[in-house]
Amino acid sequence: MTFDPKDPAFIADPYPVFAAMRAEGEVHRHADFGLPVTLSHAASAAVLRHRGLGRIWSDAKPVDAFAAFNLLHRNSLLENEPPTHTRLRRLVSGAFGRGHIERLRPWVGELATRLVDEVAARIDADGQADLLELVAAPLPVEVIAELLGVPAEDRALLQPWSNSIVKMYEFGLPEEQRNRAELAAAEFVGYLRELIGLRRRKPGSDLVSDLVAETDADGGKLTEDELVATAVLLLMAGHEATVNVIGNGVFALLRHRDQWQRLVDDPGLTPSAVEELIRFDSPLQLFERTATAEVEIAGITLRPGDKIAALLGAAARDPLVFARPDTLDIGRSPNPHLGFGAGIHYCVGAPLARIEVGATLAALTRRLPKLELAAEPERRAEFVIRGLSSLRLTS
Repeated sequence: MTFDPKDPAFIADPYPVFAAMRAEGEVHRHADFGLPVTLSHAASAAVLRHRGLGRIWSDAKPVDAFAAFNLLHRNSLLENEPPTHTRLRRLVSGAFGRGHIERLRPWVGELATRLVDEVAARIDADGQADLLELVAAPLPVEVIAELLGVPAEDRALLQPWSNSIVKMYEFGLPEEQRNRAELAAAEFVGYLRELIGLRRRKPGSDLVSDLVAETDADGGKLTEDELVATAVLLLMAGHEATVNVIGNGVFALLRHRDQWQRLVDDPGLTPSAVEELIRFDSPLQLFERTATAEVEIAGITLRPGDKIAALLGAAARDPLVFARPDTLDIGRSPNPHLGFGAGIHYCVGAPLARIEVGATLAALTRRLPKLELAAEPERRAEFVIRGLSSLRLTS
């Protein structure tokens, strides 16, 4: 049994298919992807944690046509293994550790309140408003831009660049979209080189300034290419994940009205609600690893160079780990979802993503407690990055 990642019915609700596949076995070979995929929580966690499986970057081909895209990934924290990963993570974590998350916490709360006020005003004026357009899409871009120190007049450039680049992670992408991804990567690289040059000359209180200044115990620093790749990773991972957790999550809450009301009545459930929304409809459905040694995962033997992927959405509905896995329960505890990854590649931006989603939920439930769906949402056609393209609401 398998699935068609381009089938609209599957994209609409992949979870029954995952459950049927999981009942047949923890690992299935997917012909379209050309690799085995894991469906259980245990096998997926093993894929993410096993040190014989790594993120081994293979350049997009032809190499000379994707110079900027490949540069971003060759130098990325996400696409490297120790010792390079260890050095990059130490430097990036050192810069993050200078209080940036707590510095942004009140600012994110104020931003979410302001954006939700715009939703309320649009509903008052037009009878409905699109949460993706007014909150889910702009909020993480503004937050990452503030974190990086991108000037306000340049922030509109970031989301289109990110949207174009992440299309490259889907399977069977048309050549036109591949070319758009490379153009966006080249423009983004050029922009960030200018920003990094500015911060070298005139440091600020932003993360780019701290990344430029950060030095490890051996006196090492991030190269300019690594600085660029780190900034782009933070935007793409932070933007795409947060947009889709907010969109998928608010849709799920409004479809499960008892849970929406539970959150309205008890704002103290917001932190556990954030975790449950990430679990319930994962914004990232598939994450790939490559064997660097002979590895066995759920009875499947991988040899060096073999690839395998964890289906994170399937792992999040494993009944051996989550009681009533198809039930949305905003008070669920424990909740060992894999939405932020696991092992050495655990998402460095997870604390900030939690703040963003939590602030949005708090603002929505406080300002618009009677919120309802105004129309059936439009879903994005992609499988790997799962999300909505619109979510029209009324109150």
